[in-house]
Amino acid sequence: MDRMTVTGKGVSKSKTVSTLHNVAFTPGTATDLGTTAKETVLARPRKIVVLHWLTVLCLCFAAGLILLRDEVVSGRALKQWLLEGHRHFGLFVLMLFFIRVVVRFRTGKLPAVGNMSKAIRAVATLTHIALYALLLALPLLGWALSNAQDRPVHLFGLTLPALVNADEDLADRLQTWHVNAAWLLLALVLLHTGAALWHHFVVRDDVMRAMWPSRKRR
Repeated sequence: MDRMTVTGKGVSKSKTVSTLHNVAFTPGTATDLGTTAKETVLARPRKIVVLHWLTVLCLCFAAGLILLRDEVVSGRALKQWLLEGHRHFGLFVLMLFFIRVVVRFRTGKLPAVGNMSKAIRAVATLTHIALYALLLALPLLGWALSNAQDRPVHLFGLTLPALVNADEDLADRLQTWHVNAAWLLLALVLLHTGAALWHHFVVRDDVMRAMWPSRKRR
């Protein structure tokens, strides 16, 4: 009997180590200690993940409704309904922006995911900052654009205060800025998505899985 046997237990050190080895390194087991520890560390908090995907959905609906409106050749009531839907989802993005900022600051620093150089990590950080800036600027530009066109902005039946006075020249400038900001946001979203797919399928690290809804949370 091993000299490290616990008195009265009948369990040896060698047997315990062997058991832990089998549990930790048996492929495909639900009790894989290495995998569980890794997922626990790398998975993003559920609030951050939920807010991320809600923002994605609202952006998709806002873009889809305004593009569909441009394709409608007749039916003034339908065009107005599509425009109101676009505005509402734009305002949802604005609200989600402020919620995300508060949650992000309260969460604190998150552990790094994936093996990235300092340069790549710096580019990723700048991209995230630009995305956040556009998620704030784009809805505000749309809100101001409606006001400059002398159109009130409503949210669930409530009329929101005007950001600017009615002004045709200002409306033209805001229209240009709003469209340009939308194209820039689309470019950054495609860059962001492409980087996530590259990490997932080429580098094969946990960058994309860390933000996936079904991933285990901390």
